[in-house]
Amino acid sequence: MGGRSLDRPRSELTDFLVHHRNKLTPADVGLPSTGRRRTPGLRREEVATLAGVGLTWYTWFEQGRDINVSESFLLSVSKALKLDDAECCHLFLLAHRRPPPVEAYQWQEIPPLVQSLMDDIARPAYVMNLRWDIIAWNAAADALLGFGDKEPGERNMMRLLFADPALRRRLPDWRQDAPRLLAQFRCDLAAAPEDPVMQALIDTLAKLSPDFRRWWEQPNHVAYRYGIGTLLDVDSNPREYQHATLLVDEHRHLRMVVYFSSSSG
Repeated sequence: MGGRSLDRPRSELTDFLVHHRNKLTPADVGLPSTGRRRTPGLRREEVATLAGVGLTWYTWFEQGRDINVSESFLLSVSKALKLDDAECCHLFLLAHRRPPPVEAYQWQEIPPLVQSLMDDIARPAYVMNLRWDIIAWNAAADALLGFGDKEPGERNMMRLLFADPALRRRLPDWRQDAPRLLAQFRCDLAAAPEDPVMQALIDTLAKLSPDFRRWWEQPNHVAYRYGIGTLLDVDSNPREYQHATLLVDEHRHLRMVVYFSSSSG
């Protein structure tokens, strides 16, 4: 059986690049206008200059020739063509047959409609990135976990779980909850194992928490969990929670965690 033909992916790559090159004008990318043009959009040499790559190499790439290009090449071309996250991902899939490398440290704001959705939910809900930074939440989540009282650098679920004494006092089942959340965090790390900011967080937590350091070095095979299972309320009564996790943005690895108390319908 013969190998799968690459003609179609290569033609799709050419069509994709030409389409996005033709969408842009010199003014869109900060280049001076050179008067009347025979074809719409940017020229190949302009894209190559903006991306900081060789004209011949970019031309061969756009033509779909059988050449190998690096991640940095694709990211530079994506930036030059002003591709959004979904378009950049599509370019990587066409050229490398896989998504672009993951950036764990994403502080981008969520779309206003996602915030409105959370605000309309009576249950606690918040949005995390791959590094487990809490980047958005609703009033119910703030009342439950006090995100608004934290500095941005402290607003990380792993850091709160292992290095916030006030939160730990509210977790009667901490030794059952913490390993499960850590197991999920370890699973997420597999998407960006070499990311420097992810590694920096792990190093910081290992210094702040002996429990984190021990469990990280000797992982337990426990069930994964995105949220805290038991929390003490203002009257020190334990409340149990289950969780639903919703995908907010697959390209930026943003997800919403919604808490359901045991008394919720």
